Amino acid sequence: MKLSRRKKRQNLSGAEIFPDYEDVFPEELPKGLPLLRGIEHQIDFIPGSKIPNKVAYRSNPEEKKELQSQVKALLDKGLVKESLSPCVVPVNLVPKKDGTWRMCVDCHAINKIIVKHHHPILRIDDMLDELSGACIFSKINLRSGYHQIRMKPRDEWKTKFKTKYGLYEWLFIPFGLTNAPSTFMRLMNHVLKPFINKFVVVYFDDILVYSMSLDDHVYHLIKFLMC
Repeated sequence: MKLSRRKKRQNLSGAEIFPDYEDVFPEELPKGLPLLRGIEHQIDFIPGSKIPNKVAYRSNPEEKKELQSQVKALLDKGLVKESLSPCVVPVNLVPKKDGTWRMCVDCHAINKIIVKHHHPILRIDDMLDELSGACIFSKINLRSGYHQIRMKPRDEWKTKFKTKYGLYEWLFIPFGLTNAPSTFMRLMNHVLKPFINKFVVVYFDDILVYSMSLDDHVYHLIKFLMC
């Protein structure tokens, strides 16, 4: 979390700023499924579309070992489960800057047959008008935000992916899936509705808390943490 006031800026963790709300800043997401919130990620296929059934990508022994490790971690966290779905896409490993690997589901084939949802996006000029006069800002990043939003139970089978070791489907939104940003914005605007246009802006997967004074900002952040 960043607190800034004009040219003066401090980079502090949320737990350091608000120790009474330390439980809101866990190092890892809690295991298991959260309650259904009424806004889950829905996948609607274009009528008449052919369901993809792609083969797994080739991988070397090191990559196979890494994939097996990452899938096991996803299973242990309750983010995926084994699947018998006929809808299958492959995964690959993408190198990260720190030398580790990120497992990415290749959603291209599935995205081509998904009906696109168009959630209203705040115009930049309107957002700037809303922020006019504010001098203190905090940009909120949710830890693995998509992995905190459930798939609609009847649509989980449409997220199946394949590795050399098995077939799995997502219980939460995977990265790279069409309409994921729209679902995130819908949920955030729903949860934060009492604060929208007052001291909170949601823009895609970014959340901004803004205030006219430091005292107001502390109050606004506490309200945000309690929602």
